[in-house]
Amino acid sequence: MLKLIAAALLLLPAATQATPRLIVAISVDQFSADLFAAYRGEFSGGLKRLQQGIVFPSAYHAHAMTETCPGHATLLTGMWPAHSGIIANNWFDQSTARADKKVYCAEDETVPGSDSKNYTVSLRHLRVPTLGDRMKAADPRSRVYAVAGKDRAAAMMGGKAADQMWWWSSDHFMSHAGRPTPAVVTAVNAQLAAAAASGLPAPAMPAQCTARIAPVAVRNDLEVGGAPPALPPGDAKDLRSRPELDQATIDIAAALIEGDGLGKGPTPDLIAIGLSVTDYVGHRFGPGGAEMCVQMMALDAALGRLFDRLDASGIAYAVMLSADHGGEDVPERDRMHGLPDAARVSTGTSLTALNAALGGKLAMFDDIFLSDGIFGDIHVSDRFTGSARKRLIAKAKAWLVARPDVAVVFTKAELAGVTIPKRSPESWTLAERAAASFDPERSGDLVVLLKPHVTPISKPSRDAVATHGSPWDYDRRVPLLFWWPGVTGFEQPAPVATVDIVPTLTGLIGLPLDASTIDGQCRDLDASAASTCP
Repeated sequence: MLKLIAAALLLLPAATQATPRLIVAISVDQFSADLFAAYRGEFSGGLKRLQQGIVFPSAYHAHAMTETCPGHATLLTGMWPAHSGIIANNWFDQSTARADKKVYCAEDETVPGSDSKNYTVSLRHLRVPTLGDRMKAADPRSRVYAVAGKDRAAAMMGGKAADQMWWWSSDHFMSHAGRPTPAVVTAVNAQLAAAAASGLPAPAMPAQCTARIAPVAVRNDLEVGGAPPALPPGDAKDLRSRPELDQATIDIAAALIEGDGLGKGPTPDLIAIGLSVTDYVGHRFGPGGAEMCVQMMALDAALGRLFDRLDASGIAYAVMLSADHGGEDVPERDRMHGLPDAARVSTGTSLTALNAALGGKLAMFDDIFLSDGIFGDIHVSDRFTGSARKRLIAKAKAWLVARPDVAVVFTKAELAGVTIPKRSPESWTLAERAAASFDPERSGDLVVLLKPHVTPISKPSRDAVATHGSPWDYDRRVPLLFWWPGVTGFEQPAPVATVDIVPTLTGLIGLPLDASTIDGQCRDLDASAASTCP
């Protein structure tokens, strides 16, 4: 009889033998597939461990507007921005009663006195459930936590039913009003406040990072590519580009897991962790220099410490790590590294220039067009209606298409007729990529896509020398890694999509999922003939 039972157990799929009780879903903000490839041979901590699991080096955010909010929403909803409703970090709603018509993706603009910079964090704009929402709908005993360096990361990954949600807000970690503050959050906030008050020395420079020091001038009085600077006393803002903030985020997440017993309940739990420092380092210094090397080594070490703590807890856990988007290096360094066409957008290609070019002929306004910049969504003022509006859109498109920095311009009517394809996203057309970011209620009247390697920052500042948000692969491609204790790893170089994460994880934990409610497909994580997919 014992032999028969043993034989029967051998026939069970691997996922049945070791179903994870805790999903640890990690997003490293601006961790492009290119950045992963550049450092993957140098990792010795947590990121080395993850490479021993299942590695998809080319996972695509197929949508064109590769920004933080839509990226994080995509990761744990399994839906493209066109379906989740989170099309960008910001959009414009001219029907709102407040003077500030810009709407932040994770705000409730109906709160009196709020604006897009001072707001109440909310998920009112997210139209679909997250993985955590689905887990709690299936069994309310599942617990869902989110901890992140940005509010939009915590919100979009945690979902509407999250039990706890904590995010960094300029100088402390916070949550929704009225939520009791755990002791670990109080302690971490005190540690970071003390560090900001006294200042911090420059981060330690590993040897491989010292070898990457090569200063590059991005303007006459500003260089990047050197050793990361010290944190001056009283500078809480710049904590966001220090490794200490990622470590603090991980410390809170680990303490909540241990203190609340996540992964030890009757049903699987989820904790989403958003690590934002890589993004701030990328914006401030560009992802191609020694500053990013220091961040990559610190991130690797911090993740290693997290996984060691999870190992010690005895929890049956599984890790998913990916990114909300990629990022492009500064054009000045790109040109030095074999990309002669890399450039900053010309000053003549700007929202100000567009308004000036068309405003004098049509009306005495300087705000005919509303946008965060000259790329992405551009909204036409509602003061223009009917045939006058159509003529204005046509003239604006013609002006934009003629600019040397612009690849293509789509109108709202054009994108409304584009079907989001089911095929692998690396071959999507620009129209299809833009359609995956298109929502008829929230998108602009015009969608502008700049040419490859054109950085939409014409004048670099201390905090913004490089960025992301384009439809090109350096912004769309991210790594996708899965690991759990005892996993038999493999690497699949063929392209996959970030919308595949949710159906893959539901398969791993045995959560039923209606395939018609998701844009992605389950990816089998079992290296044998068995399958983790239903």
